[in-house]
Amino acid sequence: LKHRDTGTAIAGSFLPLRFWVNILKNPQFVFDLEKSPHLDGCLSVIAQAFMDSFSLSDTQLGKHTPTNKLLYAKEIPKYKQEVKMYYKQIQDQPSIPDADFTAFLQKESKKHENEFNEAGALKELYKFIQRYFPEVSMHKCDSNSAFLHSLRHKIHE
Repeated sequence: LKHRDTGTAIAGSFLPLRFWVNILKNPQFVFDLEKSPHLDGCLSVIAQAFMDSFSLSDTQLGKHTPTNKLLYAKEIPKYKQEVKMYYKQIQDQPSIPDADFTAFLQKESKKHENEFNEAGALKELYKFIQRYFPEVSMHKCDSNSAFLHSLRHKIHE
């Protein structure tokens, strides 16, 4: 893979590897079930196969290869090809015009405009400023420090 392709592949596999593997290994997050040790072992094998399907490198099998990797080793090249085709189909889809995307984001933002917790956001901002104020004020000129001090006072009110 080219360097650019590697970055794209890593970014593209973030959702499957962080989200779906978590769901595969922990179905109790979604379904009302109790996970037995036997089921946990089975799900770990499936999750490992899923992760290996998105891997950029080829798995080298040897005498020290874990059994769970040997169980599906023959299928991994097929799965990798399916993953590659999936991302190719996404790449080949027409781009969404910027205006449509902006309109969509504005519509979504409008739906949730009353859900924003201003007090909570200000509290988090204040905690951040309180934590980093000494560092920031040391590195900024007096006018910026005065601005930050003023901001701190306003947030504290």
